[in-house]
Amino acid sequence: MANARLVAVRAVMAVESKEGYSNLVLSGMLADAALSAADRALATRIFYGTLDRQITLSYILNQFLKKPLKKVKPFCRAVLETALYQIIYAERIPNSAAVNEAVKLMKNSKERYQAAFVNGVLRQILRQGYELPQGEDVTSLSVRYSCPERIVRSFLADYGQETAISLLEQSLLEPAVYLRVNTVKTTVPQLCERLRAESVETECCSTENALRVVGGMDVAQCGAYRDGLFHVQDLASQKALAIFNPQKNERVLDLCAAPGGKTFTMAEMMENQGEVTAYELHESRVSLIQQGAGRLGLSIVSATQGDSTVMDPQQKESFDAVLCDVPCSGWGVLRRKPELKYRLPESFEELEQTQQKILACGAAAVKKGGRLLYSTCTLRRAENETAVRTFLKNHSEFKLQTEKTFFPHIDGTDGFFCALFIKAGEEHT
Repeated sequence: MANARLVAVRAVMAVESKEGYSNLVLSGMLADAALSAADRALATRIFYGTLDRQITLSYILNQFLKKPLKKVKPFCRAVLETALYQIIYAERIPNSAAVNEAVKLMKNSKERYQAAFVNGVLRQILRQGYELPQGEDVTSLSVRYSCPERIVRSFLADYGQETAISLLEQSLLEPAVYLRVNTVKTTVPQLCERLRAESVETECCSTENALRVVGGMDVAQCGAYRDGLFHVQDLASQKALAIFNPQKNERVLDLCAAPGGKTFTMAEMMENQGEVTAYELHESRVSLIQQGAGRLGLSIVSATQGDSTVMDPQQKESFDAVLCDVPCSGWGVLRRKPELKYRLPESFEELEQTQQKILACGAAAVKKGGRLLYSTCTLRRAENETAVRTFLKNHSEFKLQTEKTFFPHIDGTDGFFCALFIKAGEEHT
């Protein structure tokens, strides 16, 4: 029988074993489970909450275990983590329900012999309580804000203690959901009215054609979404594209485009007139862009498989504007993809080199007088400001026009960075 807590446990196990990104893992499991809307919401909350607080939960559990938590079998470990999350952070869930449901999950599993163990650990925590370190040192901040020490150190080094702590606090908050109105098909007032008819409340933002969802919504079940009247996109991305300012009848290249959100917004800003070529390395993800463009009715979008680190000679100086939204560490979107906290690129140096290769290819594709936008969803200066300086050092034909970092605690957006360059030469036509 479908069970919200079981879905959450299995999803946590999948992410812990690095089987996929949190949003894709959960959406796949929810699609396979016949859950009510309330149970879907419960599974989602427990899943993301557990991932968000994993370091804190592990710290507490390890105080009550005879062996390290990492040596506990995966299903039992995930049951303990999700149950403890409910006990500590889910105020509306009674402690007794969290414990009893955890024990039921164990009794109905192949590890049923561990049911008494789970019951004992959870009840001992309830009886004795726990304490978290309250210092301002790296280890204490890591435990308290459930963030790996390497990220804490990076935030401290790049931004200082006050901003670093603000970023850590924001990483644990539920992010707002923003929509991008598809002005090719509808208007802001019309979409607001349509969504209201579907019991979804929204409010306008300072950014043109952006809406903030008030309360919650199930995007996949929304008729306005299926009809292509909007796509989901954080406000930082929309603000960055406003800086980029693609115009109708331009030729625009989007490197590293999947799943296509920025591609779609640019095509809409261009009033579906011109050409947007979307490059994506992985052929399986090209279809995501094609499907999204089809749903939104954006006929100027052309998605193709290609390696953005290798320059196509046929594209040299053939685009009015090029977007390089490069692969990055993702430390600006930890509240949306908490699993990124626990994953490291094999080499930061290799990642930074890849970013420069993509920038170089984008630079070669821009016409003289054209625009190049570099963007990341990280708050790591080595991938942002330092990357910009490296690029300018190696490409004297470009001038930096705008550079902007978006901070969650200041801008109310995801952590995001963008830099707009102009290529020297006659203005493109």
